[in-house]
Amino acid sequence: MFVIAGNELDLSIGTFVGFVGCVTATWLKDAPLVGVLILLGSIGVYALLGALIYLRNLPSIVVTLGMSFVWQGLAILILPKPGGKAPDWLLSLMAFKPPLIPFPIIAALLIAAVVHFGLMRTSYGVILRGSGGNAAALERAGWSLLKTKVVLFALAGLFGVLSGMALIGITTSADANIGNGYTLLAIAGVILGGGEFVGGRVSPIGAVIGALTLALAASPLLTFMHIPPDWQVAANGAILIIVLAARVLISRRER
Repeated sequence: MFVIAGNELDLSIGTFVGFVGCVTATWLKDAPLVGVLILLGSIGVYALLGALIYLRNLPSIVVTLGMSFVWQGLAILILPKPGGKAPDWLLSLMAFKPPLIPFPIIAALLIAAVVHFGLMRTSYGVILRGSGGNAAALERAGWSLLKTKVVLFALAGLFGVLSGMALIGITTSADANIGNGYTLLAIAGVILGGGEFVGGRVSPIGAVIGALTLALAASPLLTFMHIPPDWQVAANGAILIIVLAARVLISRRER
């Protein structure tokens, strides 16, 4: 979402989540200090990607696609086969069971509310969104587009780390390929939640609701329809296309 807010596209977030998961299930458990340093370094790499894309005027879709293979390779290097174990404190956190609503959903909505306030209700949030909405005006006002790109990509890296850790806290172990399917779902969630590919238009709360809709609506629906497991991936794709097409049609009618 942060990358889309800056008029860019990130195709590496899924494999990055897988990389974070592998680090969490190995280094963060066995050598916490090393694990923390690796995760902080990975956020720094994300920030450098933003700087590289801006300074060299490179297409973000190409840079992040290339970086996705780097994250994938590092994940396989750390954990060649599925295994490892989440740290005990992370397992305890994700095992917390409040009444009525699962903890991951509550956490996602709370984080969305905080991000919504920071991105939509603060002056610096306006600047960050302005880098995608009207970069020329932002630069004329004296703000550094380089810094905004770096901050947006760093935020994407930070939340990628949190997502990877949460995923491993739920699954209890890691796999280098665990996050591969989340790249396009993450983008689709942002668009479904009211975001646009251009113009810096995003909605943190809408993005979370869009992602939850895609994650929670598809599986029960397919189970109810008795779709065989071999066909569920294709069916998920069809549902995604239908939902996004409906969203586009509704938006056009509102205009």
